[in-house]
Amino acid sequence: MKLTVVGGGSTYTPELIDGFARLRDTLPVEELVLVDSAADRLELVGGLARRIFARQGHPGRITTTADLDAGVAGADAVLLQLRVGGQAARQQDETWPLECGCVGQETTGAGGLAKALRTVPVVLDIAERVRRANPDAWIIDFTNPVGIVTRALLQAGHRAVGLCNVAIGFQRKFAALLDVAPHEVHLDHVGLNHLTWETGVRLGGPEGEDVLPRLLAEHGERIAGDLHLPRPLLDRLGVVPSYYLRYYYAHDQVVEELREGPSRAARVAAMERELLTMYGDPELAEKPALLAQRGGAFYSEAAVDLAAALLGGAGSPYQVVNTLNRGTLPFLPDDAVIEVQAAVGANGAVPLPVAPLDPLYAGLVANVTAYEELALDAALRGGRERVFEALLAHPLIGQYAYAETLTDQLIAHNREHLAWA
Repeated sequence: MKLTVVGGGSTYTPELIDGFARLRDTLPVEELVLVDSAADRLELVGGLARRIFARQGHPGRITTTADLDAGVAGADAVLLQLRVGGQAARQQDETWPLECGCVGQETTGAGGLAKALRTVPVVLDIAERVRRANPDAWIIDFTNPVGIVTRALLQAGHRAVGLCNVAIGFQRKFAALLDVAPHEVHLDHVGLNHLTWETGVRLGGPEGEDVLPRLLAEHGERIAGDLHLPRPLLDRLGVVPSYYLRYYYAHDQVVEELREGPSRAARVAAMERELLTMYGDPELAEKPALLAQRGGAFYSEAAVDLAAALLGGAGSPYQVVNTLNRGTLPFLPDDAVIEVQAAVGANGAVPLPVAPLDPLYAGLVANVTAYEELALDAALRGGRERVFEALLAHPLIGQYAYAETLTDQLIAHNREHLAWA
């Protein structure tokens, strides 16, 4: 089995390598190729990756290359973890929207749109080259904004599934609170990427007992604290929103917080410099503890599970993924990409039935889905007016004066990445 990671020079990659090494019985990788155009980073990450495999006794071979076509040739699955423009572009995404009093964030709002515009054309070019190399290869997308990027891939006919670590993070947290094994926890997870709610927490599988009311009663304070939302809000909702809902439920408070401190991008950039120094230590043969602060917790386990299921291995039969709606949420188009529990196998991901969604959540899901459709159109066809319409449609922006200003700022800050600008 050959797997390729595009964006393999990411500081995330040792987390992924550690998962491949620990879970080799689930996903028996024989050849792993790390592809990245940043040769200096790739050398450091590749060296550590080989040492991790050696330390854990994994027999697989790890190679590195800047040649995308060579890297994806013969691959059974290709994982995409790109950041077009790097941390410098992320820093911009998180700062210039604040000038209008709007959230500056890399996956939602104006910053999220900027990332989509930079990313979608690059991902589609990669996917076409994967298809030419092996039309049966699966593409697993971890590149944000996952919902929009996955929709672009599926709309273009690629064998693709989107992946996010939010659900597996909740699964692990709830399992710890309940003192059960993670595989015993099944989430009723519903919404869009970075716009989801846990409407049920079931023990044993989709038909198991819903223990969410007990979790909220006994551990609501801790759960609310992790989300940086007030406990009374969770009690009123009776569900657990993802932490990205804080950008909607506490927008103005978040804007003030973002204006006060260093950006997440600045903190991550500093962390990455320190991590890369660590990766260069020839004695290091395990992922450093600092990597846990970088983000992407449990990404490796989710990726292994998904790849194993898609490639006919020992992956879990039910997994939270990003895939086509296909009537699952009847108020959305069939070709919308939703994030829900799905049955995953060699033929892809099929969403499990979802209980009717409360209007309190359905309205926001419909609104953001419409934005994502406009965002994808702007990413595919370009043009100032399409960017403006996407920003005007986003519920975190919505006012025409803001949309006008943000359109000009987005284009100015991203001109080098926009072929049409």
